[in-house]
Amino acid sequence: MLFGGFVLLPIVLGLWISLHHWDYTLPRRPFVGLDNYRNLLEPGSVAFEPFWNAMEATGIFTLFSVPLLIVVPLVVAMVMNEKFPGRNFFRAVYFAPYVLGVAVVGVMWRFLLDRNIGAVNSYLGALGLPDAVAWLSSLPAAWVALVGVTVWWTLGFNAVIYLAGLQDIPTELYDAARIDGAGRWSIIWNVTLPGLRPVTMFVTIVTLIASANMFGQSFIMTDGAPAQQTRTAIFYIAETGLQNFQMGQAAAASWILTAALMLLSLVVFGVFRARGAMDVS
Repeated sequence: MLFGGFVLLPIVLGLWISLHHWDYTLPRRPFVGLDNYRNLLEPGSVAFEPFWNAMEATGIFTLFSVPLLIVVPLVVAMVMNEKFPGRNFFRAVYFAPYVLGVAVVGVMWRFLLDRNIGAVNSYLGALGLPDAVAWLSSLPAAWVALVGVTVWWTLGFNAVIYLAGLQDIPTELYDAARIDGAGRWSIIWNVTLPGLRPVTMFVTIVTLIASANMFGQSFIMTDGAPAQQTRTAIFYIAETGLQNFQMGQAAAASWILTAALMLLSLVVFGVFRARGAMDVS
């Protein structure tokens, strides 16, 4: 019942809306078939360039954020899995930012990265580095800010998942590798990483989906600047549907983004599955 009401019904309703000229301020919502999709996919249409610019921005953010959100949390998890004084405190420190809402994170970093009064530029100036960086209104600084803040904010979640996976690897495998004379890097490559393959696949797919759905950071920190080059696909969808009252076109854009994510997830799943088959053989 809950699955039908909160998952299936919105999916069907979103598809239905995408086939209509759906302005929720008007009483009539005429059926237009695939026109909304055609407007987004046909070069020369009014909606084509803004939508695909937003998709390009989403691709740029995903391309740079996903590798960092796979590698950095893995390194953090491996360090946190070792025994040392204050380990639980450091685990809490790394996870703490993740409990903050996107509004809190966005507003806080918007002030910290402000070109004129931000603490980041002040510290850079104190170190003798360029201190007039327009972090939120120039490229590539805006992408550095968005990706950096996102990694700082969300790495704790992936690190916890990795940490659980590390603790699930049998200690006998490590003992056997040491008896065989394997070094630290050899153990990581031949024991740790293969043992984390299912966890890494999960983290990769979840991170891909989350990065492709990035909205709050861009909306709050840069407002799509400069010249809407950091306006992501979800930003475009929200603006089109809620500000311009074109819910049909927004729903169609959502389905195109969903199809792209499904295809990308299948590719990731296939790569990990093929890699696993190669190791077994």
